[in-house]
Amino acid sequence: MEKGELIIYDSMGNKLFAGDNVVVTKDLKVKGTKSKLKRGTKLKNIKLNKGIFSIQCFVDSIGKIELKTESVKKIN
Repeated sequence: MEKGELIIYDSMGNKLFAGDNVVVTKDLKVKGTKSKLKRGTKLKNIKLNKGIFSIQCFVDSIGKIELKTESVKKIN
């Protein structure tokens, strides 16, 4: 681990890295749209940020979104 490295964990305690794939663990309302992210939706190639919304990704039907780590689980 390098000094200043960003360490972020998913809802199950697994360490997340940029480029990982995750799955949504609960239905989420997306601000600014009428659509929802359903439980089980797979999100590919995530990016990591500092702050409360730690994950950034692209969803086809919605666009670019930011999520909290408490609502996702890492998949292989």
